[in-house]
Amino acid sequence: MSAPLKHSFHIPVMGIGFTIDTPIKVAPYGISSAISLVDDMLIEKMRGYYCRQANIPYQQITKHMDDFRAKRITAYLDMMDELVRKKFDEIKEAVNSSQFEKYIKMMPNILQVGIQKMVADNEDRADKIWDWVKSNLSMGSIDVNIMTKLDKDNYKGDEKLPVDYNDAHAALRGFAKSKLESSIVLSAGMNPRLYSYFENFEDFFPNVEGKFKKKIILKVSDYRSALIQGKFLAKKGLWVSEYRIESGLNCGGHAFATDGYLMGPILEEFKNNRDSLIETTAELLYKALEDQGKTVPSEAPALRITAQGGVGTAREHEFLLEQYNLDSIGWGTPFLLVPEAVSIDPKTLRLISEAKEEDLYLSDISPLGVPFNNVRGNTIDIEKEKNIIKGRPGSSCPKKYASLNTEFTEKVICTASRQYQNLKIKELNELDLDKQTYDREFDRITVKSCVCKGLGTAALVANDIERKVEGEGISICPGPNMAYYSQEVSLAKMVDHIYGRDNVMVRKDRPFVFVKELSLYVAYFKSKLEEIYEPMTPKQIKYFDNFRKNLNEGISYYRSLIRKENFGKLFDVEAISSELYRLEEELNGVLLNV
Repeated sequence: MSAPLKHSFHIPVMGIGFTIDTPIKVAPYGISSAISLVDDMLIEKMRGYYCRQANIPYQQITKHMDDFRAKRITAYLDMMDELVRKKFDEIKEAVNSSQFEKYIKMMPNILQVGIQKMVADNEDRADKIWDWVKSNLSMGSIDVNIMTKLDKDNYKGDEKLPVDYNDAHAALRGFAKSKLESSIVLSAGMNPRLYSYFENFEDFFPNVEGKFKKKIILKVSDYRSALIQGKFLAKKGLWVSEYRIESGLNCGGHAFATDGYLMGPILEEFKNNRDSLIETTAELLYKALEDQGKTVPSEAPALRITAQGGVGTAREHEFLLEQYNLDSIGWGTPFLLVPEAVSIDPKTLRLISEAKEEDLYLSDISPLGVPFNNVRGNTIDIEKEKNIIKGRPGSSCPKKYASLNTEFTEKVICTASRQYQNLKIKELNELDLDKQTYDREFDRITVKSCVCKGLGTAALVANDIERKVEGEGISICPGPNMAYYSQEVSLAKMVDHIYGRDNVMVRKDRPFVFVKELSLYVAYFKSKLEEIYEPMTPKQIKYFDNFRKNLNEGISYYRSLIRKENFGKLFDVEAISSELYRLEEELNGVLLNV
């Protein structure tokens, strides 16, 4: 059996704290996942917690130490690597243990069958076969995620620190100096200054075989963005080892909507241009490495293309892998119902397990100014509303990671902070507005939530860790897919669901993944139109006409896709065709305000 013993799914980063320790829980079983490097305060608390649990000596890295942010991140990642390797080695060495059996039982079907057949065909050599299996088992990758937008300047007193101490720069340095041999996921768009900083770390450059100690993953929402960023990095001698394509709207967390480009056509474009993407960027890579006097690999390094966002059934999983030649599928939102894999408190788990479509919505609560998936009834929003009623809108802003605004101040502040909202409301009060307009503008100011705090607190509550600074308010950001899951499940059961060995979804009315995304885009198109109160400018008309054109082209693509023989064997073509027609009618029935 020559197939690598690898899973065909990964767990993407979720929030700030929900996957903060996921690798410790799942990497020993060969499952790859990613953690957020936004919150070094949370990271330090989690390091203290796990050091105590594992009897590892712990010395706190305080904020008064030089380069404390990077040092906290390095120390946490090194500890995580140590814990995962120890657990993984224990699993491999105990062939007859329940943990080893759990590892094997969670493998993809084809690998399980292959292993069992090898043993059955070679009973007299079973020990040697199991030795082979043990030597070929692999740990899941302990990947990290940086939101490139979150790169604020930092100060020591009133002295502005060099750019290397900016938040994202320090996080990158923390990862680069760790012992990990894994990947860093760059999300939220291009940051040229941050990308250039990668050149300072040798682990990101290839050896002669095109191998890396540390790899770069770009999270993108379309091919054009991937090509631009990939070429930019290649010109610096840096290779993108994976393009992680995420649905613009059918995902959790921040939603980076495209201009109507749908997931199916985007995946098709990547599939058709994969070789061209490799050739174009490899040529730039070789030249840059040669100019820098660095090792030039003998052939183009490996490149993976993966996808995530709204996938919910084994059939969808398998179809996407085969139809678009993908290397892995990301499963995020469903894993929020798996405490074995994430850090989530019982109250929040109950909230999301009971959530229906109307409870899950695209909000304006993020201080980043990017649409953000939210669930009604989360405790950070309840806390926010209470403060507004008290006449004290805004957060005390204890963490400041989303501080990006300089509208009123020289130093950046956060639009969810009490300081900013008080200044903005004061400005609003000086305008002579009618009540309807005033209320609308007031709501636009006060809708912002302290997501830096809220998205990390669940990990502290779940592990009973001190949270005097953070408080009890929790924010959670599941994708629309959460509406179709309704129960807490074990890690093994969720993996069995992914591979079609079990089913954890009770509802039978879940739409096909591409249809769901299309419906979200049609709703988004209509909501953007509703935000315009005056007759449209020529620029706005052009934008919406182009948006609608892209959606219509996507619908035409799906009509062709569902006629393929392999599609009809897996999905209800008639029902999907009917939904495409309905959504097309809804889209084209919307009139522009010209």
